[in-house]
Amino acid sequence: MSHTPEGILEQLKQRQFAPVYFLQGEESYYIDLISDYVEQHALQEHEKGFNQVVLYGKDVDVSTVLLQAKRYPMMSEKSVVIVKEAQSILDIEKEEGMRQLEAYLQHPLPSTILVFCYKYKSLDGRKSLAKAVNKHAALLTTKKLYDNQVPAWVTAYLRSKGMKATQPAVVLLSEYIGSDLSRLANEIDKLLINLKPGATVDEGLVQENVGISKEYNIFELQSALIARDALKANRIINYFEANPKSNPLIPNLTLLFSFFTKILTLHMQQDKSEQGIRKSLGNRGFLVKEYMLAMRHFPLQRCTDIIHFVRVADLQVKGITGGDMSDSDILRELVFKVLHPVPRALPF
Repeated sequence: MSHTPEGILEQLKQRQFAPVYFLQGEESYYIDLISDYVEQHALQEHEKGFNQVVLYGKDVDVSTVLLQAKRYPMMSEKSVVIVKEAQSILDIEKEEGMRQLEAYLQHPLPSTILVFCYKYKSLDGRKSLAKAVNKHAALLTTKKLYDNQVPAWVTAYLRSKGMKATQPAVVLLSEYIGSDLSRLANEIDKLLINLKPGATVDEGLVQENVGISKEYNIFELQSALIARDALKANRIINYFEANPKSNPLIPNLTLLFSFFTKILTLHMQQDKSEQGIRKSLGNRGFLVKEYMLAMRHFPLQRCTDIIHFVRVADLQVKGITGGDMSDSDILRELVFKVLHPVPRALPF
């Protein structure tokens, strides 16, 4: 039966264990969270030596996993078998392996908690194994969050830790780190180490602790482009050139692409009033003035051109075009094109 991460964790905390958990999908954060909880809390420390086994998919086949699952616990009510990287089990998608696993799913050993961590993919729903898992196991299927869902996740995660955050801080975390929930959780946990419960995370705290320079970062470059401040933009590019490890170009291009795509979307919506723009920006509503200025400086056709320039820069940094240009040269050329429109009759 399909479950939510929150539902599974709540049952685990109440010590209501299913015989088999099958954790699959693109987002590994919840798979790790649940399997780690089982590993740490299902058994007491003195029970783990004889009754807890962690296997790795690339080292085992289905029969090896089931051999462990069918062992009765010693001096404990439960035994735990966790299969990490289960997507690499040698025969899990082969006929014999599926047949064995389906047979176990129909009659699992009640004293065993068997956890499959099937990361970055899902079972083929058309096959009998997927149907058996859905019917007989506690099934979790995870999906990557869309970018516009990340701020709400950050806010909820902070709330679960007894903390609050300003909207600029939430957006900064979401946009700078992206939708990798494991990395987001790790960076937030580091932020909270020295904070008292109930404290508020603000933009300055994020900048200090996540390695974002207060003056020289992609968001300041974005603001410089909106203000058409070529001097500030070039200072930031020079800083990026001097600190390449903390300012990799590909993630920065992704953020610029996202920004100009959003401006393009705003140009195409019907309600272009401040209230309409604020509503469309959602979590970024506090930036409404900045986005409205960007719309004035970058009309619809200019946004289309700039998105094309960003795509060209992406091809250049990946070595598909651009020859021997350095990352800083690629970014410098892109910024020049953004700030200096060329006649459309001329080639890009």
